[in-house]
Amino acid sequence: MGFAPAFGAMLRTADGIRIDASHTPNGSLDLGVVVAHGFTGSWRERPTRRIVHVLSGFGGVLSFDFRGHGRSGGVSTVGDLEVLDLDAAVKHARSIGYERVVTVGFSMGAAVAVRHAGLHGGVDAVVAVSAPARWYYRGTRPMRQVHWAIEQWSGRLAARLAKRTRISTGTWDPVPLPPHEAAALIAPTPLLIVHGDADPFFPLDHAHQLYEGAKEPKELWIEPGYGHAEAAATPELIRKIGRWISRTKSQ
Repeated sequence: MGFAPAFGAMLRTADGIRIDASHTPNGSLDLGVVVAHGFTGSWRERPTRRIVHVLSGFGGVLSFDFRGHGRSGGVSTVGDLEVLDLDAAVKHARSIGYERVVTVGFSMGAAVAVRHAGLHGGVDAVVAVSAPARWYYRGTRPMRQVHWAIEQWSGRLAARLAKRTRISTGTWDPVPLPPHEAAALIAPTPLLIVHGDADPFFPLDHAHQLYEGAKEPKELWIEPGYGHAEAAATPELIRKIGRWISRTKSQ
């Protein structure tokens, strides 16, 4: 499958980090969609490019690499300072001229999208796919592996070599506002939470905790058979999200 033409961009965050980004226009400035990838992901990877391709049928799409990922500068703080990366991407979408800007995040990117909308605002809707609701979750084997990659020098080395992800060696101080608490600050911006009942990383209680923490307008989709984040997202699911974005307006 071919992908829609994209144009590279280099953004800069409020704290001075260079962010590698890509803009895929669709000929209209009515809607701009900002896609935020998961931990160790990249806008250059095929699953994300496939998602961008489908969403470009609904609006222009801006995708980017979080700090510490791919060709972006800095080191990953695993969901804390990444809100500044997403904020730079949202502001770039506004500078292009998009009238409505919607963020669509996956896994870590979903947590960042929720936190960004709650703490910074400036978006017209938020979609959180496969999001964690709280920090330090180790209840599944994949998440124990993620914590190994974050906390152990051997794990950080493996992430750097295998996934081009550079992870901060420090600890959070202070601990950032967790997504389920940030969700309460998003209203009146519409929030869509999408979660699979076959997610191997975060069980469904994360989706329910996010939903319960949020205020109206909000929606929760539990997708049968859906696994985790970008790799498991089918074109049909992304089109369904695109249709929700198209018909959803800020209150």
